[in-house]
Amino acid sequence: QVQLVESGGGSVQAGGSLRLSCAASGYTGRRYCMAWFRQAPGKEREGVAGIDSDGGTRYADSVKGRFTISKDNAKNTLSLQMNSLKPEDSAVYYCAAGPSPCTVVGGTSFIYYGNINWGKGTLVTISS
Repeated sequence: QVQLVESGGGSVQAGGSLRLSCAASGYTGRRYCMAWFRQAPGKEREGVAGIDSDGGTRYADSVKGRFTISKDNAKNTLSLQMNSLKPEDSAVYYCAAGPSPCTVVGGTSFIYYGNINWGKGTLVTISS
């Protein structure tokens, strides 16, 4: 079965950096998309960034230039390098993945199309 486990969350001051990781299993021999979402208290879950089944990356405009999503196929891990963090980045960050067919679209909002599985989340807190 598919399992996604996030790690790397924590507390950091505004302007700092943090790197999140997601260990994935259950997709051996399958094409899939992966993504990061986040949910702050009182707000809806929003897409942050994603990687399609061909390795292409997409970002929400709010994080473009500050966050970098990457995947290490050999280690079966997904990472999110977050730089120049702002208090509004504070949220529970969720790793997500789904099989093909799937599509990730960046822009004003990041959107994931296709079936999706979720990790349990890791908390990121940015202080001002």
